[in-house]
Amino acid sequence: MNASSWSLRNLPWFRATLAQWRYALRNTIAMCLALTVAYYLNLDEPYWAMTSAAVVSFPTVGGVISKSLGRIAGSLLGAIAALLLAGHTLNEPWFFLLSMSAWLGFCTWACAHFTNNVAYAFQLAGYTAAIIAFPMVNITEASQLWDIAQARVCEVIVGILCGGMMMMILPSSSDATALLTALKNMHARLLEHASLLWQPETTDAIRAAHEGVIGQILTMNLLRIQAFWSHYRFRQQNARLNALLHQQLRMTSVISSLRRMLLNWPSPPGATREILEQLLTALASSQTDVYTVARIIAPLRPTNVADYRHVAFWQRLRYFCRLYLQSSQELHRLQSGVDDHTRLPRTSGLARHTDNAEAMWSGLRTFCTLMMIGAWSIASQWDAGANALTLAAISCVLYSAVAAPFKSLSLLMRTLVLLSLFSFVVKFGLMVQISDLWQFLLFLFPLLATMQLLKLQMPKFAALWGQLIVFMGSFIAVTNPPVYDFADFLNDNLAKIVGVALAWLAFAILRPGSDARKSRRHIRALRRDFVDQLSRHPTLSESEFESLTYHHVSQLSNSQDALARRWLLRWGVVLLNCSHVVWQLRDWNRVPIRYREYGITVFHCCGE
Repeated sequence: MNASSWSLRNLPWFRATLAQWRYALRNTIAMCLALTVAYYLNLDEPYWAMTSAAVVSFPTVGGVISKSLGRIAGSLLGAIAALLLAGHTLNEPWFFLLSMSAWLGFCTWACAHFTNNVAYAFQLAGYTAAIIAFPMVNITEASQLWDIAQARVCEVIVGILCGGMMMMILPSSSDATALLTALKNMHARLLEHASLLWQPETTDAIRAAHEGVIGQILTMNLLRIQAFWSHYRFRQQNARLNALLHQQLRMTSVISSLRRMLLNWPSPPGATREILEQLLTALASSQTDVYTVARIIAPLRPTNVADYRHVAFWQRLRYFCRLYLQSSQELHRLQSGVDDHTRLPRTSGLARHTDNAEAMWSGLRTFCTLMMIGAWSIASQWDAGANALTLAAISCVLYSAVAAPFKSLSLLMRTLVLLSLFSFVVKFGLMVQISDLWQFLLFLFPLLATMQLLKLQMPKFAALWGQLIVFMGSFIAVTNPPVYDFADFLNDNLAKIVGVALAWLAFAILRPGSDARKSRRHIRALRRDFVDQLSRHPTLSESEFESLTYHHVSQLSNSQDALARRWLLRWGVVLLNCSHVVWQLRDWNRVPIRYREYGITVFHCCGE
């Protein structure tokens, strides 16, 4: 290590940009303010307000608003569940354990059926009930149930309000800018994707690029939701944004179908490749209009109407050009701020699929884990069993929906061990020597600001720093009045680590389904949905089935099983191409018989 690495320029405070300082100061002030307000409101565990402010510390206004609404709804639902379950079963430990385990299992199952704010609300409803109810096993008066539940909800709301207020004082980047930039970048990337897919070779890079484009378009739905909550104009334009996302998915499908036609075309026109490259270059320019496109693709116009491959390719290419130009116009209208609700029809959001088998398995795992830990706590009369149950409940509910639960649980274990050592030094080395909250804040403020900066400057360890920030409050445990009992401190921290370790063991025994099984389940679901597309009155429209298919494909985007991912992608692309032909035939049902026969011939050509 040389001397230059220790220079002031490399310290996090001097390396930080203005945007990083704004983010760090906003979140740090919000956490310290939440702790202060909760402390002077005489709430018994004000550190939960600091934790709540840390959880809703999103970099954008829309993220803070949507996360806060989900957190408030989930906290209220969890508090009501804790009051009802604990109030009726507190005198019967086994019945109390059974009812709480069932509630947390239900929340784990329910959050798998939703996305974004609703899924987050069910997660909060689960572990908020655990945070409130499990410590109640040591109380003797039923009236304390309401006091504890009320305090926890108030602490959560205080943290959310402080986070929201600081977002208004120190706002960050605009959700609208982020969404429009992402839409423009994806619009340009579709041309690059078309240039890649329309090459004659087949490589793993092409397959990975196709999965990447699908995943990015589906991810933009989250940006749309954040823009919806932060901007009135985007709430008015929500239908247009949904239609744009559907259009980008449709263009991805058309690019894939054109690739299939090119690969299975024995004798395409000689200048096809050159014309396609010229077309993509022209579409990249904002000055290109329909007449320019028509002149470029005119040499590809079929002269023999009996050449069904050529006719099908021509029609599909024209459709792609029309979609791309229409999408360019809509993006321009969004950027210019022109509100016109007549251009695009009202479109539903992107469809999604729930793996019911995996959701049921996750709920069962949570139930069994809590029953096992609870039975051990009751049999051994462990005073800190409530902490083990609480951390196990949080781990099971949160990590049932992640792609790599073992990696996440291992990271959480490392976080808890580091926080146990750190909180011991802070609590019994510093906090015992101070008597006022403001003295502790003089230490806490620069510490949190530095941790926030390190989280931004060290992307590789961002998850670790984020968990250290969120869980630090519950380990330092600033209470009113303060409590310094080393035996309780050691027992509580050990219980938290044991709870996470037992959750890890539960995931190892009741393992999530393998990617191969998930792939087969997704393929069966795709086939069932495609059969529905063949019915006289299908449940899903063409665009809804398209977004649902891509949602299936994206579920294994992070899988290490290349074979499972490949087969799911193949089934999705083939069934999607067939569904487009089905809808084309359905549209031709009102035209003369000879055109129906022509469409059936095209169907067979696409299937070769």
